[in-house]
Order: sequence, then structure tokens, then C-alpha cells
Amino acid sequence: MRFQVNRDVFSEAVSFVVKLLPQRNPQPILAGVLIEAGENGLTLSAFDYEASARTTIEATVDEAGTILVHGRLLSDIASRLPNAPIEIAVEEDGGIAVRCGSARFTLAAMPVEEYPSIPEVSGTSGLVPAEDFSTAIAQVGFAASRDDVTPVLTGVQLEVSGTTLSLVATDRYRVSLRDVPWDGESAEQTALVPARTLQEVGKTFGHAGTIQISFSGAGDREIIAFTAGNKTVTSLLIKGNFPPVRRLFPEQTDHHAVVNTADLTEAVRRVALVLDRSAPLRFTFDTAAVTMDASGGEQARASESVDAHLNGEDVTLGLNPQYLLEALGAVRSEFVRVTFTSSDNANKLSPVLVTSQTSVDQAGLDSFKYLLQPNLLLR
Repeated sequence: MRFQVNRDVFSEAVSFVVKLLPQRNPQPILAGVLIEAGENGLTLSAFDYEASARTTIEATVDEAGTILVHGRLLSDIASRLPNAPIEIAVEEDGGIAVRCGSARFTLAAMPVEEYPSIPEVSGTSGLVPAEDFSTAIAQVGFAASRDDVTPVLTGVQLEVSGTTLSLVATDRYRVSLRDVPWDGESAEQTALVPARTLQEVGKTFGHAGTIQISFSGAGDREIIAFTAGNKTVTSLLIKGNFPPVRRLFPEQTDHHAVVNTADLTEAVRRVALVLDRSAPLRFTFDTAAVTMDASGGEQARASESVDAHLNGEDVTLGLNPQYLLEALGAVRSEFVRVTFTSSDNANKLSPVLVTSQTSVDQAGLDSFKYLLQPNLLLR
């Protein structure tokens, strides 16, 4: 096999396919990148049985063929080669020669015949606006659990209903939800996608215009595919029943406060400096302001107030400052609305609902919702 390819195009393609591979893989063969050279140029693929990435790029192919080479090493080399065309060829001894300008590398070939087949996806599909989908992933993905003890909570649930695709995530302490337009088959469809994979899709495809999402497979091999331009990412779905968290969102939102997002963010960051990592921050909402109080035991104390517009009775509650900061970062609007929900159980704290707010009087235009469970405050 022998081909020549543009250095920047090749480097970007290799970087894309290795992003989803784990840093340490128990099976060395899965650390490889499969490069297929043919009439249509080059196809580069990576697969670890959980997720795959594939892209096709233009190249001048002198001799068609297929090679498997260590992905991260190839990516590191390609990103540092001089600004000149790259030539890659299989040498007589089976090594893989990489030449670019005056730079020369010889890489060991990995056994192609031992590499697993890249999954193909054909099934229910539709299109979503790439920018909206990327934003939705950023607004929802952080709320997924990072604890593998409960795998279903480490994913983001995608739900197709009519002309809407919903993204939902929870770690039991908070729930994040965002809807985006769906243009495709309207049959109801759900897919629980690993949050890490979905977040890489959002970063990679955010400026692609549109993304095609396809659902395929059955039983233990259900997969989902995301395609934009010449790139495709597939992911094995997480098995299990995602908790019915939609019913937790309140219908009535009359009791709420509106606060400037940036002002509240900075104040929370400052006051939380004196807190122990697991301690809640005390928030007191009244007609003119929200006041934050933090006590770090005998070491330090802090308090700060920010202007707020409250509709309803005064409220005092404790919130995890990091969870709130992540919500404020996801709001992406000048103001934020904090809604105080009610519960039929008088002994149970009711969650607060965080949504975007364009101005003091006008709700945000997106469908982002974030539900956060308060913490008990010690008197």
C-alpha cells in the first residue's frame, strides 16, 4: 500500500478517530487505527467494542490496501510533522514508513485480520441542527453520574417524540433536560447513550450544520450513529431502564426569583471558597436580593448579596454550590429564573427549578430545565 495525503487533513482525521478510544485498553489491538486506501481515498476507523469513529478523506492512492497502526502514536506524529505532503507506504519487511519533508518514521504494523468489524447502522433516522444539539449536550451531559456503580445514570437519555428530540440526564441529585427540533421519522424512539461519547459528539460536530442520528440493532447490540459530513461516530447503548424523571418537573412556576446570571455565578464562587467540599451553601431569597451565607467552621465565614426579583414568599434553603454553578453555566442567558416547587410531603424538601430568562420579565426562548434537590441546613 502506498498513498500521499495533505498533512493537515490527515492529522485532523487521525485525531478525530482516536478521541473516543480509552487511554488504556486491555486489548492492545483496539489501540489501532484502521486505514483503508482505495479509489475513494482514505477511510480511517477506530473501534473499542463500545464506540467507533470513522472518516473518509481525499488522498492520492498509488497502491490500494489496508493497514492497522497504533492510533495515538500516529496522531502524535502527524500533528508534529512539517508542513508538507505525507507519504505512507508498506515496506518489504512489513513496517509502515511515514515520510514528510525530511522527517522519516517507521511504525510497526498491527495484524489487520485480528481487528473487529466496524459496526454499520441502518434504521430509524432523522436530522437535528448541529449547533442546537451541541448546545443541548453541553446543557445536559454534565448532570449524568460519573459513578459506574449505576450504569444507567452515566448516560444521557435521547427521546424522539413527533418533531422533538429530548435529552435528559440525572445523577439522583439533579435532573437536566433540553429539547431540540427533530426532522425525521416520528416514531417514538429512546436511546441511552454514554455521556462521555455524546459529549465528544457535541464538541466535534457542533459546527457541522446538521447531524444525522440513526438508531439500529436489537437485544444486547443496540447502537446509535451520529453522522455529519464525512465523519461518523457510533456508540453501543447502555442497557437498563432510565428513571422516569420527567414527572418530577413542576407544572406551576408562580413562586420564583429572577437574578442576573453572571452576578450570581461570581458571588457563589466567592462565598463557597470557605465551605467544606460537601457542605451546602445557604441561600435566602427576599423581595430585593438573594443572600448567600457560608460557614467553614472556625476557619472562615463569608456572605454576599445579589439583587433579585422575587415573586412570592421569602425562601431560605441550602444548595450544593458546584451543582448550582454548573446549572448557571448551562443557562446561557443574561438572567436566570429559580423556581421554588411544592411537594405533597411536608417532611421532604422540594427541588428548585433553574431555567433561562432573557430579561427580568421575559422567560428564555430555549427549553432548558434543571431540577436541583436542596440540602438540609444545620441550624
